[in-house]
This record gives sequence, C-alpha cells and structure tokens, in this order.
Amino acid sequence: MDVLKLRNDFPVLRKDKNLAYLDNAAMALKPDCVINAVDNYYRNYGVNVHRGVYQLSFEATDMYEEARKTIAEFINAKFEEVVFTRGASQSLNLVAQSYGLNNIKEGDEVITTELEHHSSNMPWFNVCKVKNATLKYVPLDSEGRITVESFKKVLTKKTKVVAITYVSNVMGYVTPIREIIKLAHEVGAVVSLDGAQAVPHMNLDVKELDCDFLSFSGHKLCGPTGIGVLYGKKELLDAMEPIEFGGDMADTVTTTSQTYKATPYKFEAGTPIIAGAIGLAEACKYLKSIGLDNIAKYEKDLRDKAVAELKKIDGIKIYNPNAETGIISFNIDGVHPHDAASVFDEYKVCIRAGHHCAQLITAWLKTIGTVRASFYFYNTEEDIKKFIDGVRAAKDFFGQF
Repeated sequence: MDVLKLRNDFPVLRKDKNLAYLDNAAMALKPDCVINAVDNYYRNYGVNVHRGVYQLSFEATDMYEEARKTIAEFINAKFEEVVFTRGASQSLNLVAQSYGLNNIKEGDEVITTELEHHSSNMPWFNVCKVKNATLKYVPLDSEGRITVESFKKVLTKKTKVVAITYVSNVMGYVTPIREIIKLAHEVGAVVSLDGAQAVPHMNLDVKELDCDFLSFSGHKLCGPTGIGVLYGKKELLDAMEPIEFGGDMADTVTTTSQTYKATPYKFEAGTPIIAGAIGLAEACKYLKSIGLDNIAKYEKDLRDKAVAELKKIDGIKIYNPNAETGIISFNIDGVHPHDAASVFDEYKVCIRAGHHCAQLITAWLKTIGTVRASFYFYNTEEDIKKFIDGVRAAKDFFGQF
C-alpha cells in the first residue's frame, strides 16, 4: 500500500498533517469518495426512494438498492439478507427483540462473554430477564481471551443463542468464531455475531463463517454515521417479525389486518437512510480496492512496532500485548486514563480513554478504564512516534505529583 497516497484521500488528514488519529476503533475517518457520494445524492437527487413515480425517484431508488447489492457482495451475502439499520447497536437489538423475544423461553440459555460491547451484551440481558431465561458467560483465559475449550464448558442442549464478538473493542482479540459457530449449531443454537471491529479490518465471508446474524456499523469502516447493517440468513429473517411499523414496510393495511413487505424491507420502516447507504457502499468499494488482507497485515505491523516501543517505557501496563489486531489497551501507573488522554491531545494524538462501552472486561481487568490506541491503514510510523512521545510526556507530567 502507498500509505502516504492513501492519507491524501482524507480531508481531515490533509487539513492537519500533524494529526495522529488513533481512535479508529471508535470511528474511522472519511475519504473523499464517500463524502462525494453522499454529497452527490443530496445535491443532485435529495428525493425519497421506492415511492415516487418520477425519474429522480427512480434513479435514487436504483442508487439505494445498488448500495445494498454492493454491501451484500462485500460480505458475500444475498441481496435480500442485508437490512439497513442506524448502526451495529440497532442491528444487535433488532436480533434480540425480534428473534430473541419470540424464540427464547423460560429455562432456555443464552451464551455471551465479558468481552462484549454493551450493544452485544445488554439486549440479551434484557431478553433473559423478560423470558426468565439464563444468561451464561464464557470463562476467559488468563489473557482475557475466549477459547473453544472455555466455550464448550458453558454450551449445553439448553443453549438457544450465542451472542458474541468477533473482535473485542478493548482487547483486540480475534474470537475463534468458526469453531464456536460449528459447536453452537450442533446443539441447534443460533449465533448473533458482533462484527463492528472485524468487518472494517479483515476479509469476512458470512457464508464461509456460517454465522446466523452479523451486525456492523458504517462509521467504523470509513462510511457515514447513522448507517449500519444487519446480515441474517434469509430463512431466519423471513420468520422474524418487524419491531418497527409504518411507511414503506407495510404491504396491505386494513382495519382488521396487516401484512408486511418481504425481507429485508419489512425491517426498514419509514424513509430509509438513503445517503448513508450510498456512502457506505462507496466505503466498501474503497476498502476493497485497497485490499482487506493488506489492511489487516499493515495494521498488525504498526501495532507491533508501537507495542515494542511502549515496552521500553517503565510504568506502563499493557493489557493486550499479544493481540492480533490494531488495538492497544494500556495504562500509565498512577495516572487516570482521562488525565492521560488530555496530555495526548496536546501532542495532537487522538486516543480514547475510559471503559469503551465494555464495562465487563474493564472490571475483569480490575481497572476503572484504559487508554486505547487503535490503528488503521492511513496511520504511519510517524504517528507511532507522536504516540510514544505523548506517553512519555503524560508519564513525566503526572510523575511530578
């Protein structure tokens, strides 16, 4: 990859060439092609889809549905298996509220983990509370990893759903998901996979994985905010009931009955997220042109170099030194993560501090929060240098007190 050339695709990085943006696990920056695609829709179309019997609406509808096709191809799904949502959180909640509340019964078991983002864990906590089912947690190993052997310890014939992350947003670990999905299916359980940290950073094929549901957000893979995707196997989506009702999802409505459109449209009530879908499709094309395998390898190389430099500094606790992806979670001895983040900002280094909407793993680590640096393909070794300078500066400044 020509990283310097790629950096020039991003207005934020052109505007401030000294910025080291290392908060990619929260949100990726947007390239010109995505911004232009969204702008083109609003500037030259700006009309609704599916409903207007005029040329502009026909063209906008074609763009919107072509976006669905592009995103389906990006994850190797069928066109009708891609549901547009407001983000990964809504996708994960849709599975829990539609599939979960209608299929989980008293005495059933749902498996999740302490590595989950709140959006993956909390919806199933609620389902189990409402249905009087049992929520079980996979024991983590000494590194804080999910292992196949640990998963086997909680899997039973009562397991109906496995709600699990593909890549932890705090630890950066890759879950051995293929083996887990196979084991879950052997007992008849379905797997709801949180792919928010995986889809932007690695090749992902839903057919090869055989996951039942996959959720991810557009804004983490260089797409617009406010758009997400729920992939679901068609037979599961067809059997599920919508949880939002209104315009565009209805088929026939009378005073005594209602029917809905086919999958995926029955889950997309109201005016859809037209510009967001178009922008997300452009982001998928952009990442595909770079190559997801290239992105994964480059991020890992950058991360390993940064970890090696961190290890040279005394008083740094790295919680995930052996992670496979571009996330580093650490703390500086005696320094609150939020205090450290304020020093990084002075060095024009953007990092995240806190519990990262994953309080279960933060508690498991026995800390109030962590400092998190997360890399993407437009980061450079110069960003690592600025990052390490920020670590040293924070350590020196707070060491005075």
